[in-house]
Formats: sequence, C-alpha cells, structure tokens
Amino acid sequence: MGDEKPKNIGEYRRWLQDKHGVKISSKDEVYYNAVSERIKTDFEGSDFWVRLTGNLHEYNDEYLLNTGYDLLRQYKPGLLSKPFASFFLKTYRKNVLLNANWPKEPQGGWILPSNWYSKINDIVRTLIEVKYLDGVEFLIEKMKAFCKESGGECLVFMEAREEGYYAAHLYIKRSFEVPRMTWDTEKVEVSIEVQLTTQLQEVIRRLLHRYYEDVRKREQEHEDLKWQWNYKSDEFAANYLGHILHYVEGMIMEIRDKQRQKEKML
Repeated sequence: MGDEKPKNIGEYRRWLQDKHGVKISSKDEVYYNAVSERIKTDFEGSDFWVRLTGNLHEYNDEYLLNTGYDLLRQYKPGLLSKPFASFFLKTYRKNVLLNANWPKEPQGGWILPSNWYSKINDIVRTLIEVKYLDGVEFLIEKMKAFCKESGGECLVFMEAREEGYYAAHLYIKRSFEVPRMTWDTEKVEVSIEVQLTTQLQEVIRRLLHRYYEDVRKREQEHEDLKWQWNYKSDEFAANYLGHILHYVEGMIMEIRDKQRQKEKML
C-alpha cells in the first residue's frame, strides 16, 4: 500500500498488519469488551463517581437559588461503554483521516492495541443534560472543583464546531486494573468522558446522530463546493440547524435574565 492512505476500514486493517504487524481479529473484540466493561464497572462503583453523582442535587439547589430555575433533568447519569466498532473506527480516524503528519505518525504517536486504552478518551462515557445554556459552565466549574478536591486529574474542552455542534467535554483520568490477553492483570491510565450539553442540543444530536456518523465515515472525501454554499445538501440543513438552535438558547438566556432583573426591582 506504500504511503497511500487507507480509504476504508478494510484497507485500514490491512495497513495495520503490513505497517505495524497488528492483525485485528474477533479475539481483540472479545478482549476489548472485557476491558471496557471492567473499566465501566470499577468506575461506576468508585467512591469518586458515587460522591460526584450524589452532589448533583446540591448543585441543582444552588443553581435554583441563584436563578430561580432547575439545573438538571436527571440526577443519575448512566455510564456507557463504547462499542468496539466505534472504538476501532476512532483509531482509524485519528491514525489516518485526521493525521496531518501522514505518512508519519500523528501527534502523540500511533494508536495501537499496546496503548489504545490510554489514547482513546471515551471508552467509558456519560452524558449530563442541563436545562439552560449557562448551566453547562456552572456545572463544569462545580465538577472541576470536585476533581481538584478529590485529587483527580480532569481536562475540559468547550466544543463549538463549524458543523453546528456545541457541547462541553470533561475528561477524568483514572488508573484501572484490567485483564491482559493472558488473563493476568495490568494497570492502565484511562480517561472517562463526561459530556455536558443542554436539553435542546441533545434533542438535535439524537435526531442527527445517524447523519454525523455517516459524515465521520467519509471525512476523507472532499467536495469542491463547501457545504456552506450548497443549500441543497444534507450538511447545510443539519449544520445550520445546530447553529440556529444555539442562538435561540442564547436568546432564551437573555430573556430569562431580563425577566429576573425586573422581578428583583418589584
């Protein structure tokens, strides 16, 4: 294959074997499922997660006191393990499709079975929905303070993509003891992803989930006409819907804050 980029998952599998001597088989999927489930179970039962989720009522009450509105829709966010197919697709995207250094390794090095549990940061993830736009930043600050108090490491990324996707991602790094292929154990550093978004943004995300998955799978394709000018394209409708919704949420916040100021003056 030389330095030519693999164009699909099948070619990527062959590239892994030819370039790195890594043959992905059903055994790897079984092993991945065992590891991801172990990480999810251990984190779910950890004192860190139990205390953090227990604090959500307190965070909601503080936000309610400050704004007059509830912060959260739910108080027990569930943890999910990333399916192997999605996980493997993400290694393809990072190693190949998004690799600006190709044919050299991407920034941070190749993502291979020997290190990919530490390199892929959403093997286990959860979603917390807030009712209003300012609730995202409010909850981030609370969770960052909790991580610091607990001696944990966490990173926050506020995403605002050209495609109309808005959300915050908080990554909690923890050490887990997981099974090896030989069924003894080893310790690995893993990032747990906590995605924070608004109730309205999550509605749109669910509606457009299939579309965004298709886009990711064909990110290597480049059209001559940018989607911003192609008003008949799926991208035009889907992406601008995300931007419009974000603007509407900002307007809701402005109206809410003005109403509260008037109530204080009465």
